[in-house]
Amino acid sequence: TYSTTFTCYLRKMNIQVLPDHKLSSVAPLKSCNVEKKEVELILVKDQNGVQYTSSTIMPTPSTHGTPCTAEELEERETWGKKIDFLLSVIGFAVDLANVWRFPYLCYKNGGGAFLIPYILFLVIAGMPLFYMELALGQYNREGAATVWKICPVFKGVGYTVIIIALYVGFYYNVIIAWSLYYLFSSMTSELPWLHCGNAWNSPNCTDPKLLNGSFLGNGTSYAKYKMTPAAEFYERGVLHLHESRGIQDLGMPRWELVLCLVAVVFLLYFSLWKGVKSSGKVVYITATMPYVVLFVLLIRGITLPGAMDGIRAYLHIDFKQLNDPKVWIDAATQIFYSLGAGFGVLIAFASYNKFDNNCYRDAILTSTVNCVTSFFSGFAIFSVLGYMAYKHGVRIEDVATEGAGLVFIIYPEAISTLPGSTFWAIVFFIMLLTLGIDSSMGGMEAVITGLSDDFKILKKNRKLFTFATAFGTFLVALFCITNGGIYVLTLLDNYAAGTSILFGVLIEAIGVSWFYGVDRFSEDIERMMGFKPGLYWRLCWKFVSPTFLLVVVIASIVTSTGLSYDDYVFPSWSNVIGWGVALSSMMFVPIYAIYKFLSMPGTFKQVIAITEENAILLFEDSAQQQQHWFETFTSEGKSCTYIQ
Repeated sequence: TYSTTFTCYLRKMNIQVLPDHKLSSVAPLKSCNVEKKEVELILVKDQNGVQYTSSTIMPTPSTHGTPCTAEELEERETWGKKIDFLLSVIGFAVDLANVWRFPYLCYKNGGGAFLIPYILFLVIAGMPLFYMELALGQYNREGAATVWKICPVFKGVGYTVIIIALYVGFYYNVIIAWSLYYLFSSMTSELPWLHCGNAWNSPNCTDPKLLNGSFLGNGTSYAKYKMTPAAEFYERGVLHLHESRGIQDLGMPRWELVLCLVAVVFLLYFSLWKGVKSSGKVVYITATMPYVVLFVLLIRGITLPGAMDGIRAYLHIDFKQLNDPKVWIDAATQIFYSLGAGFGVLIAFASYNKFDNNCYRDAILTSTVNCVTSFFSGFAIFSVLGYMAYKHGVRIEDVATEGAGLVFIIYPEAISTLPGSTFWAIVFFIMLLTLGIDSSMGGMEAVITGLSDDFKILKKNRKLFTFATAFGTFLVALFCITNGGIYVLTLLDNYAAGTSILFGVLIEAIGVSWFYGVDRFSEDIERMMGFKPGLYWRLCWKFVSPTFLLVVVIASIVTSTGLSYDDYVFPSWSNVIGWGVALSSMMFVPIYAIYKFLSMPGTFKQVIAITEENAILLFEDSAQQQQHWFETFTSEGKSCTYIQ
């Protein structure tokens, strides 16, 4: 009927053109001992005013011929067992923030009342985004960049999330190195942060036994008091913060932390160098150990005096807090960062699943486990905080804190006062180490899979590329273990994966739901699992999740303030650098989209409609333009046939 059309078929699926087609200048496909597939073209299908073709894949009887080589088949590696995948996803999602951030947020934002917005956002936004990424990766069997063959204009989003995952690795490995340093320091008969009088202590160091409510005064929080042995060990013994005047005065890397960082990087390398076959076994330890330790710490914590006061403070319900918009913003950002959507990790992990794996069930299970872990960890944390408040005669709010101050100062100090303190310290820092390692493994796997799927030379040299990635993160991380390294770490933590990751996931959700289309995405899921997602999931993907992300992005920008660390306020130029780091990843979205529009002919709608599985029919284009389309497809490595 039409003079020219293009039929694109995927080499990895070994699709064969119907034999009765008259082809010009087409080399015959090599016959292989695999099941052949044929493609039936439905020439015109109208969606939103755009005409494109779609294809129906039909199996045909196998034929025998010359065996295909490994390169011709390019079969993708898969997880050894289903449990490998589940533990990897859980291990990535359950990280340090589950322990050092959620319990404090829950406590300060109304206790049990905070669970209302938290669970609400989990159901309407967190789970749908989690499910979407798993399904996207599993169906297309590609990393975060090449998965956008479904809508190539959005491929820049893939590069954005890969770059962000790389940035996070720069400083996240440093926190793991701190945990390793604390672990080694704990292997003594007396913990080094128990008393003053060490080489790193200042003359103002105060014995914790002397600290109580009357000593501190009404205006001073115990958690903010920086002259305890535990606080000085962290800031003066580990960070050497007293030797730096600010971010402009970094100094040289601390050799003790360099050795710990080397150990972390080598551990990551040997966990990832063979792909999911090796990393899938490491998570048997790193993903399960935190649960064992949390349970042990909880049992020990609830036996301490004052523990029940701490737990009651954690669970107290204050519905009035729900009138504060900041509580809802905290719940939204926490559920988003806690689940780990948008870093390309879920897409990368799911791409190694079997095609018919039930990723719907996996999404519900793993996201629920992650959120339950956050809530459960609060009991282990606040039972010990209650003990600390009882011991020093202060209120719970005076010892409650979040972040590094909780896990490297307050909690270690509490442990140091217990019988068998060395054992409890070793157990606690092993937990921090395992919480960090598998999350860092996930981020690095997202980078490796995302880029190696895009550049085949990297896939052929995976071990070398893995080493180069690990070594690159090590070099940049050296800036974070200098005397003023905490300032660099704080800057990266605020800007590398702040607004930029929210922006990336927003564009990702829009690309899948509005440009690729929820209906087509649902059909993809039906091909995998035999059933379509329900109306609830489709509505969340198309309307609720993008709206949720847009609100969070706006809130992130509006509430953004200048950087500070305790009493130190960062200079204005450092904030400019921070926004430069954020924009360096976000810019891939518009730049790649502009490149696509300029390099391909056709109208806006026509270019948007292109996928690697669907060929555009440009009925009104000249023969020269149609020839250009063919050359564009083939030049980008797509297996296409020009049919007269």
